[in-house]
Amino acid sequence: MALKRGLSGSRNRSKGSHFSLVGFVLLCFLAPLIFFFGRGLHTADLDISAVPSKQVAKWREWQALRDLKSLFSKEVLDVIMASTDDMGPLSLDNFRKNNFSASWRIVGMEISNVTSEQNQPVLHSKQEIPKAKEGKSSGSLFIFFITLFSLLQQLIEKRREKRAAELVKKDDEVIVKLEDAAIERSRSVDSAVLGKYNLWRKEIENENVDTTIRLIRDQIIMAMVYSSIAKMKNRQDMYQELQSQLKESQRSLGEATSDADLHRSAHEKMKAMGQVLSKAREQLYDCKLVTGKLRAMLQTADEQVRSLKKQSTFLSQSAAKTLPNGIHCLSMRLTIDYYLLPPEKRKFPKSENLENPDLYHYALFSDNVLAASVVVNSTIMNAKDPSKHVFHLVTDKLNFGAMNMWFLLNPPGKATIHVENVDEFKWLNSSYCPVLRQLESATMKEFYFKAGHPTTLSSGASNLKYRNPKYLSMLNHLRFYLPEVYPKLNKILFLDDDIVVQKDLTGLWSVDLNGKVNGAVETCGESFHRFDKYLNFSNPHIARNFDPNACGWAYGMNMFDLKVWKKKDITGIYHKWQNMNEDRTLWKLGTLPPGLITFYGLTHPLNKSWHVLGLGYNPSVDRSEIDNAAVIHYNGNMKPWLDISMTKYRSYWTKYVKYNHPHLRNCKLRD
Repeated sequence: MALKRGLSGSRNRSKGSHFSLVGFVLLCFLAPLIFFFGRGLHTADLDISAVPSKQVAKWREWQALRDLKSLFSKEVLDVIMASTDDMGPLSLDNFRKNNFSASWRIVGMEISNVTSEQNQPVLHSKQEIPKAKEGKSSGSLFIFFITLFSLLQQLIEKRREKRAAELVKKDDEVIVKLEDAAIERSRSVDSAVLGKYNLWRKEIENENVDTTIRLIRDQIIMAMVYSSIAKMKNRQDMYQELQSQLKESQRSLGEATSDADLHRSAHEKMKAMGQVLSKAREQLYDCKLVTGKLRAMLQTADEQVRSLKKQSTFLSQSAAKTLPNGIHCLSMRLTIDYYLLPPEKRKFPKSENLENPDLYHYALFSDNVLAASVVVNSTIMNAKDPSKHVFHLVTDKLNFGAMNMWFLLNPPGKATIHVENVDEFKWLNSSYCPVLRQLESATMKEFYFKAGHPTTLSSGASNLKYRNPKYLSMLNHLRFYLPEVYPKLNKILFLDDDIVVQKDLTGLWSVDLNGKVNGAVETCGESFHRFDKYLNFSNPHIARNFDPNACGWAYGMNMFDLKVWKKKDITGIYHKWQNMNEDRTLWKLGTLPPGLITFYGLTHPLNKSWHVLGLGYNPSVDRSEIDNAAVIHYNGNMKPWLDISMTKYRSYWTKYVKYNHPHLRNCKLRD
């Protein structure tokens, strides 16, 4: 906005009309200031047309300046003075001296590139500044208040920015304190109690959010509270009414998990329960009693959660030990068929490939026919040249016929396969093998078989896993005798029977192990997969020879250099430590702890994409890691052939099972 006042036009106008116009404009600009600060010039003071003389005009100017000091603090006036000292005609001294002429053109509200940065009005002069004439001081005040208004805006804006910065800083400090407090609270939470019941683990649990079911459950809880109070206060009528309505609500809720599952009568019963609870509240409510009952119910529920978690662990351990009926049926049918075959038809072709060191050899030790078939099928289906792959299967006497019969009926294409019975390895006896001698000892038999030994839920499920029958089988310990089993081979890839092969594995034979014996994927991405998880570092033999923070690695897919194995006498190292652990003080039962010890400093880390673990216990394995892995491993209790397996991972395994096979259909094995 620009206000322009020329020289010629102003002199021809009457004094009254001139001062009326100036008064009107001053009133427009001063009214907001007067309203904002609560005081200012009086309306009579702004009637410039009534000024009769020069003395009255000066008195008006003096009064305006006096009111200005009363309007603003010293701090504001100092800012105004500092901002106007270099403004020449706009300085306060010039205002006091009445140096302004009315013959000025003012462009105070037009914004240019310069004025937008300085936020100051621009003055354009057409003549020298003469001395002030009578009645012209009002124009000076008008210019001053425009400048003053602009400076006040700047000051207010600066104060607002400063205050905002202080608040932001204070908010940041408060947020940091809240975050620290939250972290401290989270550390105090007993994760063992929460477990899968943790409210925040939405990826595992889908908590019910249906409002009607939640309301019915809340009503049931409060009915139990008031029922207990009624019984305590001997209010039999109210107790019977609450119990009756409680049964109705529980019956209407039934096994429903969503509002859609509820019977249409549930809403009527919910209303009836609401009326009974309202009546009970009027007659029985006592804040202290209700709080005590709710706290007791919470503690009881907490104990139930603990008990159910123990029971779940116990049952999962038991389920992991058992063989499903369908797989047992399959093994029995195949065994019968095998021993009905003539001896000349029980042999596999291409036996000349079994000792050819130029081919790709696999070692698979298993007593599970279905699991072994998946390993072989998945490897062959993803191999570039199946004719160069040789599978060495070893099983026990019980499953020897079934394993042979399955692969005679379902040969692995152009690949070579051979099945052996571990019980026929005469060199594997208790005089040579320490673990066999220990398994035959009285203390080990007592540990496993004595009736009075605590093997129930009350003894704690944590020790139950160490009594798994697989630790009694030499199939589990045969991996420490690979050069004895395959003396003519230079390299062999060891595979567990709970894995699935998804890519061609021939690249593993070209991996340089740098003079190491064992090529394996390390598992120390998390702290609990380091040596101190598996070994007893309170024992001086362990503490003196091993690093507790050394990185663990995984059995399940291991490339073994049998030449270096023989040079390093790996089997001898294993025997030494196994003899020292006869009383099980160095490690618990199993093959991974002695493996970590035996191959300590002799393991070459493979790229993690070769072998992805955790599909038998971890529900949060990244899907992209699974899809990109060469081998996926169902290590843990939730094996893919068990009912307790995780549904989200089963399809990776089931697509290699021949469910249309007559034996699988007859044994009711289906996806």
